[in-house]
Amino acid sequence: MKITRVLLALALLGTAGLAQAAGNCTLSLKGDDAMKFDLKEATVSASCATVTIELVHTGKLPATAMGHNVVVTTTADLAAVARDAIKAGIANHYVPKDDARVIAATHVIGGGEKTKITFPGKKLAAGGDYSFFCSFPGHSALMKGKLVVTK
Repeated sequence: MKITRVLLALALLGTAGLAQAAGNCTLSLKGDDAMKFDLKEATVSASCATVTIELVHTGKLPATAMGHNVVVTTTADLAAVARDAIKAGIANHYVPKDDARVIAATHVIGGGEKTKITFPGKKLAAGGDYSFFCSFPGHSALMKGKLVVTK
């Protein structure tokens, strides 16, 4: 009877570890009309087969006035990609088309909307220096954060 309980306890612990690892594959953010994300730092695991970025715009303003997206780049590329995003325009969701510096990017959304994107986890390396930001013109100065990639 004791062996059964021990095995059951070990099985439950193993399952809990899997659930925790699976939860580490999603970056969930909220953006508002005050040009702020709810997180300044987020963590995902490099072991994820895919990484999902979810964005909810909690404000009320339309995408043309206060649109938000989430772009992931290396921290070193953030400023240049944000600058080039303006040239890309709203038709491209303020993301330079086919830009190798962009690891992932969601569409631009307005108040009350949601968006999400999934990309291969192998695009991120544990210990790498990554950032996430909104590339709507002028937003990246305030709407940015650090993306920590763990093993």
